[in-house]
Amino acid sequence: MEQSRPLWDNPLQFVFACISYAVGLGNVWRFPYLCQMYGGGGFLVPYFIMLIVEGMPLLYLELAVGQRMRQGSIGAWRTISPYLSGVGIASVVVSFFLSMYYNVINAWAFWYLFHSFQDPLPWANCPMNRNYTGYMEECEKASSTQYFWYRETLNISPSIEEHGSIQWEQAVCLILAWLVVYLCILRGTESTGKVVYVTASLPYLVLLIYLIRGLTLHGAVNGLVYMFTPKLEQLANPKAWINAATQIFFSLGLGFGSLIAFASYNEPNNNCERHAMIVSLINSATSIFASIVTFSIYGFKATFNYEDCVSKVILLLTNTFDLEEGFLTADNLEAMKNYLTSTYPNEYTELLPQIKNCSLEAELDTAVQGTGLAFIVYSEAIKNMEVSQLYSVLYFFMLLLLGIGSMLGNTTAILTPLTDSKFISTHLPKEAISGIVCFVNCIVGLIFTMEAGNYWFDIFNDYAATLSLLLIVLVETISVCYVYGLRRFEKDLHVMTGHKPSWYWKIMWAFASPVLIVSLFVFYLTDYILTGTLKYQAWDATQGQLVTKDYPSYALAVIGLLVAASTMCIPLAALIIFIMKRLRRESISTVA
Repeated sequence: MEQSRPLWDNPLQFVFACISYAVGLGNVWRFPYLCQMYGGGGFLVPYFIMLIVEGMPLLYLELAVGQRMRQGSIGAWRTISPYLSGVGIASVVVSFFLSMYYNVINAWAFWYLFHSFQDPLPWANCPMNRNYTGYMEECEKASSTQYFWYRETLNISPSIEEHGSIQWEQAVCLILAWLVVYLCILRGTESTGKVVYVTASLPYLVLLIYLIRGLTLHGAVNGLVYMFTPKLEQLANPKAWINAATQIFFSLGLGFGSLIAFASYNEPNNNCERHAMIVSLINSATSIFASIVTFSIYGFKATFNYEDCVSKVILLLTNTFDLEEGFLTADNLEAMKNYLTSTYPNEYTELLPQIKNCSLEAELDTAVQGTGLAFIVYSEAIKNMEVSQLYSVLYFFMLLLLGIGSMLGNTTAILTPLTDSKFISTHLPKEAISGIVCFVNCIVGLIFTMEAGNYWFDIFNDYAATLSLLLIVLVETISVCYVYGLRRFEKDLHVMTGHKPSWYWKIMWAFASPVLIVSLFVFYLTDYILTGTLKYQAWDATQGQLVTKDYPSYALAVIGLLVAASTMCIPLAALIIFIMKRLRRESISTVA
């Protein structure tokens, strides 16, 4: 089996595959948000500590297991102990859940990419109403970028209970996204190995172009100063440390089985220790690099909105009090407000509801993550740039590459255990297995193209993996250290890398990382319990904003099933193996 197993063309191809998988949308749309929420540059302190305590050791462990066992997640953990078969199955289930909804992001990226060739950009202005007497009311209450996202793209329903119909434009984009993924994974490492050179390198070129453009934008400095000014008081906030650990954990893609699958195609003597350090450091460096780009864009957007707000206030006061044009400026605005208040108290009081409170700090404090950052905030900044079509095409092309790179890892985690199975591989060629996996995921994924699809997307994004992955990685670490044996694992690493692991790796594996994972698990469990009834954000078209609503009972049941479907694989598989062994032993003793 080992001789016939496909291999990467060279170690660099493997590293590129890992980078393409690990460096994803979370680096662009979650890490900057966490920096914004938890102390700017000060957030880097807990982030790098968690990288050393959790990120590097667990990444090295998964790569070493895959390379040593030379099988996908199910086979690798079954080789360590038959009772651990459920760990691999749980990884495949979580990866299947992730693949179902993650490719919808690529569908959205395709949708925005296709619309980026229009002049002006379709989200630059509000559309006219049917009578052409004004703008669409929903758009006027929200903004042109929010309207394009919630109405033109998602055509979102008012609540999760109003399912609506499938949006055919989004369905076509989703089918296209799955077709691209299928062509990339068609022949296993043979095709994936070529694609990862593009998906791992081109996003950096786009980020570099955006960095150069971002730094030249008016107000970019405001965003960068905001990012790099550390708020050290946040170091005393437990949530800053929890979120740092969570970001490292999910950004590297631990527990999905993708890293084990990638490493299983390595040469047996590949230096996986060095590669674990390279991938984890590049992943973290990319997060910081993407944050610099994001905060320069943030600074531009915040400054633009602030100056636009000030201009509207100046125009309002100039017209109302018949002031000389150019007399009011941003510098003397506050002083003039005080003067007008004391001189014309009645007139100014009547006008007060129309006078907006313009604040650059408040604009910079507006924290957005996820799809809100990717498809609303960035779109709003892009529409105000010169040659906006070019930057829009570049940005959404980069999002697409990052999404496809991550999808290659997700699908590999599912396909490798399937192609490793002698029963499946003897009856179906590799291309057919890949096609079936993509087809099933695509059909199920059509749920997310319905009018209520975005609410189901949030459910899968929030609950399909969080607790499950923590449990999976905890069992993985304990299994290697205390079931397989740390000394035995140490000897395997000596054979593979040419030297034994240092005390740092052994302490992290045996003690520090498991304790940290248990702490995270307890935190999330108590957080869910204390939250009470789970809520979600629904779009209210009449107000042009998001409102909070309670999940209906059937949505809560789906959340429970998502968590249970993967986590229960571990004890159930162990129980089935135990019963089977017990029955086999009894039948042998009966025959004897």
